[in-house]
Amino acid sequence: NAGTEADVYISVYGERGDTGSRQLLRSQKSKKFLKGQTDIFAVEAVHLGCLYKIVIGHNGLGSGNGWFLDKVVIKDPITDLDYTFLCHRWLDQGQDDGNISRELPVTDASMLPGRKELELKREKTWAAEKWKFRKGITLQFYNRVTHGFICLYPDSRVDALGDKKNKYGKVFSMWMCA
Repeated sequence: NAGTEADVYISVYGERGDTGSRQLLRSQKSKKFLKGQTDIFAVEAVHLGCLYKIVIGHNGLGSGNGWFLDKVVIKDPITDLDYTFLCHRWLDQGQDDGNISRELPVTDASMLPGRKELELKREKTWAAEKWKFRKGITLQFYNRVTHGFICLYPDSRVDALGDKKNKYGKVFSMWMCA
């Protein structure tokens, strides 16, 4: 359910002005904005110089109008530069923050290698840790202050009394980073 059937619009902003709102009509694919698909559109405009942001969104109409947008890449045919605008968020009234449009700044090219490395680490971490979130799993955390175990049960109960015994035979260290 990450694709959309709504009408999608984009405005591109550069040092010499903007395109105004343009509907993305004809993709090189037969069906546009499907989950996991990369769509390519031609947008005619005067040369805007260096691009610095886009505003992209949809009209919220149609069934399945919510959309998860990973990123937008704009290729400038005059300078042969690629401008990347990372989103990785929902454009959906019922998901995330409820917005159906996003203002996205250009991503500095020097940030991409670090960001890609971070994305790879996140994928590897999720692959290793996703078993903890399967149905029927009880999570147990060791509290170093109380020297007891806190359990999160599959039925949403929490045993926060900090039992001194290890009920399930394993101790997991969890680190939360913001």
